[in-house]
Order: sequence, then structure tokens, then C-alpha cells
Amino acid sequence: MLLIKGGTLVDEAGIRAGDVLIEGERIAAVGPEIHASGAGVIDAGGALVIPGGIDVHTHFDLPVGAVRSADDFESGTVAAACGGTTCVLDFAGAGREAPEQALLEWHAKARGRAAVDYGFHLTVTSVPDRPDEAEALFRWLLEQGVASVKLYLAYPERLMVDDATLARALAAAAQTGVLVCVHAEGGKAIDRLTADVLASRRTQPDALPSARPPEVEAEAVRRAARLAAQAGAPLYVVHLSSAAGLEAVRGAQRAGIRALAETCPQYLFLTSERLSGPPDVSANFVCAPPLRTKADADALWAGLADGTVDVVATDHCPFTTADRARGVLGGDRWSTFAQIPGGLPGVETRLSLLYQGVRQERLSPARWVELSSGAPARLFGLAHRKGRLAEGLDADVVVFDPLARRRLDAGALHMRTDHSPYEGMEVLGWPAVTIARGRVVARGGEPADVEPGWGRFVPRGPR
Repeated sequence: MLLIKGGTLVDEAGIRAGDVLIEGERIAAVGPEIHASGAGVIDAGGALVIPGGIDVHTHFDLPVGAVRSADDFESGTVAAACGGTTCVLDFAGAGREAPEQALLEWHAKARGRAAVDYGFHLTVTSVPDRPDEAEALFRWLLEQGVASVKLYLAYPERLMVDDATLARALAAAAQTGVLVCVHAEGGKAIDRLTADVLASRRTQPDALPSARPPEVEAEAVRRAARLAAQAGAPLYVVHLSSAAGLEAVRGAQRAGIRALAETCPQYLFLTSERLSGPPDVSANFVCAPPLRTKADADALWAGLADGTVDVVATDHCPFTTADRARGVLGGDRWSTFAQIPGGLPGVETRLSLLYQGVRQERLSPARWVELSSGAPARLFGLAHRKGRLAEGLDADVVVFDPLARRRLDAGALHMRTDHSPYEGMEVLGWPAVTIARGRVVARGGEPADVEPGWGRFVPRGPR
């Protein structure tokens, strides 16, 4: 037994003083002044006790052309634990594999390696024309414990689907309860803009925002939302990056469409200025959608506070400096920004970075926990196991020290990359103890009794 004593509990039940008793892998009791003879005690005085973080957007061990994302399921989930995240949802599939092949491959990547619990979304690039066959595919996914799919409106060469495919997916989702997620950037428009930018001899990373401007995000959100309305299905927009995209989500919500959205820490803390400067440095800030302006970041913070944006995830997809330099085509060095593999690290830093919004009075403590744990659990079929401090749920618990200081330099973190987008930044507030299904996997931001293979696949059903 383990007793977390004297902390301030924060979850959907509110903010209150209390204790948490853990027996085995589950929470046995939550309440004031719990006494348990023989239990090990964690003194949480002065700390916040919260449900373990849930990151619903990671890309571990993902091949991207000639290179691969730097973290696999072992290093990525150890880093997650050090930063207070106790469950991740990764995207299975790297292109146009059959669903069975994608899930088989991703289970093999994760099994015996993950240090915290995990689940999968499926990347979908085709949907059967016949409604009964499309519904059968989605019901088969639910049987596999996969309750969400992702369709790309970008990357025509390997991932993009057309409107008819997205419409079929949404129609099947309406009948089955599978949640459709979309990467909302218009791929054809981006290809045209990229060609124009390159033709003007702008080849460095600072040209990326011109090739992927906010309007291509906003237009794709509006288009996907119209299709969701016609199907009568909810829609989840991943990695929202701009004020224009946010307003498109708001417009859909005002129209009565169940438009859900996530954003990521990079769009809250970093701006497109990072894409200027020496190309070999600015290449490390390439992601899609690209970094935007401070005005966009401020708008997204407001969207988090007012409930327009539901979740903060990471889109964790880091690359080493050497792999950035090689580019997706391989060789000695990329020649244009379009060849730089896109993605940033974040699975370890998300919880603390978002807490800075509490310190800056942009978010309440309850909203912080909702965005990082409660809403992810509810929206993605995990609420029966995770996302709350409640008797009978998995003992995924974080004791968060609001006064702990940590620099976000690459050398101080555990993600397997040699650079940090937040290099030189110091945050106030970091997990003192991370408990995953009753096991103390991190203390003071360092691995503790962490064991590759402790993490289990968590089957999910319809919300």
C-alpha cells in the first residue's frame, strides 16, 4: 500500500485537501485524513496531487522518409513519466498500410518497452465505399481496442484523403462511436504555395509560414466541420496552431457542430521568429503546422481558458540534429525547408509548460488538470480507467511541486534528442513523484522504479 498524505487534490471533483490511498495498481480510497496501517507514505504537503497526465498525440519510432523520430516507446515513455504523463496515445501507421499491418507493427514496437500505459489511434488513408463495409471496419477497430482514427487533409504524396473519404469516415463514426481526428491543413493549397515560395528562391526555414499560412488551417477546419455536420458526427482537430483556425473551430461550435480541438505547447510558447537565423539552428524548429505569431499564441491561450480548445497534447515527434540535417530524402543535407523532417519534442515538458499558464493566471488549476488529463480521458474512451482521482481507477497519480525549478535544456531532460526547443528556459513547477498504476516511476523528474514493459496497452471503447 501507498498513502499520499496532506496534499491539495485537483481533478474534476474540484480542489480540496485530502489523501489518496493506493493498493496494488488501483486507487483504494480518496478523502480527508485517511489512515492505513503499514502503508508507505508520500508527504504531499505543499504539493498538488493530480491524475497522471494523458498525452493523446505522440509519434514514437515513426519513420519519416529516410529518418525516424528520435524516441521509441521505451525512451519516450520514460521521458513521459519524468514529466508527469502516465498514459500516451500513439498514432499507428506511417503511410498506406492495411489496418491489420499497422496495428500489428505498432503493438510490436510498444510491447515490452513502454514504461507507462499506452493506446493507439489508427492513421486511415482509405475508407470502403459501401457504408456497411466502412462501419464494419470501424467496429473491427473497436474490437481491437482502438476507438479513434486520424485522417490527413495534408501531404498529398502519401497521406492526404479527399473529402469523399473523410465523409465516409465521419458517417461510419456516427454509427459506431469511433472518434475521427483530422490534421487540418489543405494539402493542395500548401503544395501550390510551396512551389511559389521555392520559385521565389526562398528555401530556408523562415519561408515555411508562407507555405503553410493560417488560412490553409482555417479553411480545412471549416471544410471538415461541414462534413461532420452532414454526417452528424463529432470532429477532433489535432494541433490547432492559429487564431484563424481557432475562429473556424468557434464558428463550427456556434453552428451546433461538435467540433473538438487540441493545441500543443509549441504553439503557446514558441513563435515563428525561431525559424529565422542560422538555417542549421532554425531547422530544429520546423513542424507542421508551423510556429505562428505571438498574437496566435495569445488567441490559443484564450481558447484554452474559455473552453473552445479541449485538450493540450504534444504531437511529440522529435529528430536529432543529424537527422534534421539529412532531411527526409537522406544524403548530406536538405536543400529546402520542404525536405526537413517536421516535429518537436514535448512529451516530458507538456505538464509543466501548461502549468506556467496557471502561474500567469491564464488558467485555473482545475482547467490545467482538465486540459492535460480529464478531457483526454473522457474524449478518448479512457475515463473508466484514468483521468480522475477516484476509487477503483488506475493509480496514475502525480504529486506536483509548484515550487520546483527545472531548466528545459536537452541535457536536463530524458527525451532522446540532442536539442530542446525551450533551451535556456526555466519553469517553476515540476512533478515530484509520478506513479503509474501504483508504481513510483519517477521522483524529482528522474527515473525511479521504472521498468520497460510495465506499461500496458489499454483497450478503449466509444466515448
